[in-house]
Amino acid sequence: MSANISDPSFLRGLTQSRMGRRDALRLSGLAGMGAFLAACGVQGKGTPGASAAPDAVEKFWAGKALTKHVDFANWPLYMDPKKPELKKFTAETGISVNYQEVIQEMGPWFAKVQPQLAAGQSIGYDLMVITNSFQFSQFRDSGFLAPLDHSKLPNYTKNASPAYAKEAFDPGNVYSVPWASGMTGIAYDPKKTGRKLTKLADLWDPAFKGKVGMFSDTQELGNFGLMVLGIDPAKSTIDDWQKAADKLKEQKKAGIVRNYYDQSYVDALGKGEVWITQAWSGDIFQKNLSDGTEFEFFVPEEGGTIWTDNFTIPITAKAPLDAITLIDYFYKVDIAASLAEYINYVAPVPTAKEQILKDAEKLSGDDKTAMLAIANSKLVFPADAEYAKLHYYVSFETAEEQQNYQKTFEPIVLG
Repeated sequence: MSANISDPSFLRGLTQSRMGRRDALRLSGLAGMGAFLAACGVQGKGTPGASAAPDAVEKFWAGKALTKHVDFANWPLYMDPKKPELKKFTAETGISVNYQEVIQEMGPWFAKVQPQLAAGQSIGYDLMVITNSFQFSQFRDSGFLAPLDHSKLPNYTKNASPAYAKEAFDPGNVYSVPWASGMTGIAYDPKKTGRKLTKLADLWDPAFKGKVGMFSDTQELGNFGLMVLGIDPAKSTIDDWQKAADKLKEQKKAGIVRNYYDQSYVDALGKGEVWITQAWSGDIFQKNLSDGTEFEFFVPEEGGTIWTDNFTIPITAKAPLDAITLIDYFYKVDIAASLAEYINYVAPVPTAKEQILKDAEKLSGDDKTAMLAIANSKLVFPADAEYAKLHYYVSFETAEEQQNYQKTFEPIVLG
């Protein structure tokens, strides 16, 4: 299913990719620096429309008090290492933040924290950013996510795009609100490939034998296997999955794939270990901006993928009130803009783009040029034509379907 670019809310804003795409979902709306993606509406698996009753929200939050500290788990490269936003937050609220980049893939992350959550124990974090995926549904349907009290999210209510409330994987944002979103496409080094690339089929080109990078995340890997065959992931069947797996095995057997990567694909591309690779748009824009590289990123003619990463509070969080206070802080326009200026992913606050342009006017020389590049980049704010080619992830209605999918694609990565 392609993104619906005719919806005004979809056209309002949008931006790039997150760090690490995860597993099954039908991605729902996002609104990057606008509410561009939001109209896409992502869907997760599990109980459709599952939500927490008002009394559940009241019961969870009753008696919760600030501890003046919050432990925050996120993906790599999702914040300036100097953490200016967190420093401002601590200065304004007195709440200290222990920020850790400990999430690399959704499947392993769920497996790591599931035992503690199932036992009603703290996982060591009060806040975690997770992708709308099959694992999101597992977290939600297992009762592992705290229902959000929107009365404690005034900045979110005021500044976030209304389109986010339509996300199919969490309608009404009962358990989550967006951190950032993006797209999965292809990145390459034109100096190495020697020609312009435009298709998914380029990942199967024998000319790049041993120099192609693919994702180890089976959802991302399977999606590309399906799309190269002209199959819409969101409408695919078990038979389609097998055809896609066979196509991916063909690529592997021919020695075209150097490795199946997580976030480390960025380093592999930078070192020249791979010349062409599956990639997340924000990563590539960020890499070029920070290191002066000239890697190209594109949404293939056959299609790319769209997704979103979300703030969530574990049900066993020791400092949920501190966590939700921090969540809301990121919806202040200046903070949303500051974050987007660094990570170059879709921000959920539509007015962040205007703020970035204002920030650019305060600068001069190379700094101003770089800031304007962020505001005007097609990777940060892709053109409508790019989004018209984006697809959702494979949608699973049951755990059995998800297991069948894993059994189909996992051997490619592990074998």
